Amino acid sequence: MRPQKVQDAEIMTSLVKTFRSKGYEGTSLAELAASTGLKKASLYHRFPKGKQEMASAVLDFLEEWVDQHLFTLLLDENKTPEERIKEGIAEIRKSYDHGKETCIFRALSLGQSLELFEVQINRGMSKWIHAFKNIGIALGLTASEAQQQAVDTLIKIQGSLIVTRGMNDLAIFETTLQEIQTTYLKP
Repeated sequence: MRPQKVQDAEIMTSLVKTFRSKGYEGTSLAELAASTGLKKASLYHRFPKGKQEMASAVLDFLEEWVDQHLFTLLLDENKTPEERIKEGIAEIRKSYDHGKETCIFRALSLGQSLELFEVQINRGMSKWIHAFKNIGIALGLTASEAQQQAVDTLIKIQGSLIVTRGMNDLAIFETTLQEIQTTYLKP
């Protein structure tokens, strides 16, 4: 059997980048093939259901990455809540390349594509809220206060990514992350 020229992780990384930059409806199969270095036939071999399966796989790939790199850290009760929030904010900064990257939730929830990926997007957002709610409770908030702060945190992260891109100002994302950390760690 011939070795694969392009590894799965490389393919997924390329698909993520393409969907992040163009959204679901704005991305063509030709662009997806070009970004991965594969021919359309090879993409269809890996993803027989086409572009929708590719985008769904991207959401699964990113969910797994975020589970391993962010949520595991935020939910690690072997660390203090202060350590968890500081390290979590650092990981968010890294995962969005300091605000340069668009969130995949935004990219795949525009237009009619939300209907295609609503369950995965909802699950992903719910995990974000759960992880930050856990931190809030560990820091002494009531369950309802922690829930509201977690929702506000998700809104701030997502909103700051949009405003950062729209204003072409990375400081907006950084300031927002600092404000989130301060809010959780306030004296």
